[in-house]
Amino acid sequence: MSVPYYIHNAQVVNEGRRFTGSVVVAGGVIREVFEGNAPADFPMPEEIVRIDAKQKYLIPGVIDGHVHFREPGLTDKGDIATESRAAVAGGITSYLEMPNTKPQAVSLQLVEEKYALAEDKSLANYGFLLGATNDNLGEIEKADPARIPAVKLFLGASTGNMLVDNPETLEAIFERSPLLIVVHAEEESVI
Repeated sequence: MSVPYYIHNAQVVNEGRRFTGSVVVAGGVIREVFEGNAPADFPMPEEIVRIDAKQKYLIPGVIDGHVHFREPGLTDKGDIATESRAAVAGGITSYLEMPNTKPQAVSLQLVEEKYALAEDKSLANYGFLLGATNDNLGEIEKADPARIPAVKLFLGASTGNMLVDNPETLEAIFERSPLLIVVHAEEESVI
């Protein structure tokens, strides 16, 4: 278990505000944020690392809503472990990964396999998008928005068989998807 931290005298940037404040982190989770120092009656753990952050900013982690970690299938370019490590080093604490891996994540089973990989390897919070195709509307309709953050719709053929160019399919996806729809808006005739 990680040692708790008390970070004080920081310029805290949070929810549209900046103030001199302090933060208590325990078990890897932010437990309290205070404007100024923690009150004298706040129950601090006995063993706590105190960090004076005077003249330093303390900001929330960033969410990257569009990453390509290339696992499975393209791990010569990167994988969940290495790419999440790089993300965390740069202040990214959460990411949403795109479905164009090998195999492409166009079924709920394949998305779940990516979640299983991330559970063992990711250093950051994660979510995986379900890819749309001209023939997987049934998968999209069964998707749980509490588990899958969005469906990715490619309007250009740069992604192999993930081009959705059937007008009836496009209309059905927009009409019946329980998920947020994220569009890679390319013009196929230009490509």
